[in-house]
Amino acid sequence: MPDSVHSHPILITGAAGGPQGSTGRVVAGLLLRQEIPVRAFVHRLDERSEELRREGAEIFEGDLLNPASVEAAMHGVRRAFFTYPVTDGLMEAATIFAAAARDAGLELVVNNSQFQGAPDDADFRDLWAAPSFRNLQHRLADRVFDWAGVGAVHLQTPPYYENLRALFRSVAEQDAVFVPWGEGDAVLPLAGAEDVSRVAATLLANPGAPRERVYALVTETPTVREIVAALGRALGRTIRYVSITDEQWAEAVRERLGAHALDHLSHLWQFYRRSERRYRPTDAIRTVTGRSPQTLEEFFRANAGLFRNAGA
Repeated sequence: MPDSVHSHPILITGAAGGPQGSTGRVVAGLLLRQEIPVRAFVHRLDERSEELRREGAEIFEGDLLNPASVEAAMHGVRRAFFTYPVTDGLMEAATIFAAAARDAGLELVVNNSQFQGAPDDADFRDLWAAPSFRNLQHRLADRVFDWAGVGAVHLQTPPYYENLRALFRSVAEQDAVFVPWGEGDAVLPLAGAEDVSRVAATLLANPGAPRERVYALVTETPTVREIVAALGRALGRTIRYVSITDEQWAEAVRERLGAHALDHLSHLWQFYRRSERRYRPTDAIRTVTGRSPQTLEEFFRANAGLFRNAGA
């Protein structure tokens, strides 16, 4: 099958993975386990890229902000996964990638975007009603990919379970969650990064065009109190929720978050805290992958060791 989808490498950006969701790394692994050729786009060669190489990936060291680098990575590619870390450069990287994909004649780009609300939510249909500047950038990047005519499919994802894992560092020593989420009745749409990755890998691996151009991937829509209660059940102990101010939270995380991520999350928490919307879970993950998504409590149970005091 010389023209089969599996006779061309699938280009995966973010393939080395990052500190939280690591969707690119998971997508690459899922495809490699199906013996589908993967070209792993990595920013630098290190132990992570070497592990990918051992798993069978073709390693491409490059920079998503360098047009020549991206153009070279597209050679011989028909399908690609685009994701970009929560830092400066998303619009530039998306535009460069979309232009290179168009020039290379790609048939499918699965774009890891952000949740933009239910299709029938009038407020979310307004492009400029984005909760944060980063979210606005994703909305604009989605349009750039559409205009490029590369068969773009957008995975609109809410905050990941993995984001909560990173936010709840205080649980191990203080049995408490310190975040600026108000009195506890704010609702957060959530999904697991692994399930998002499975959707991406399934779309990339299957021949033909996906049935939809946008997949809103929302697994659960708990209140803040329900999130903390799920964590307590998973750990078998009582966890307190302590509401703090935006300023207190920003000061606590400033050193480990870049300015771009801090701005995005600060505005996102403010948006969810004041929002009266009641988001709805979607069935997109089950529809695409054929399996039920991981629940938040299952995620907490699987990661329970990270919330235990090292001295316990």
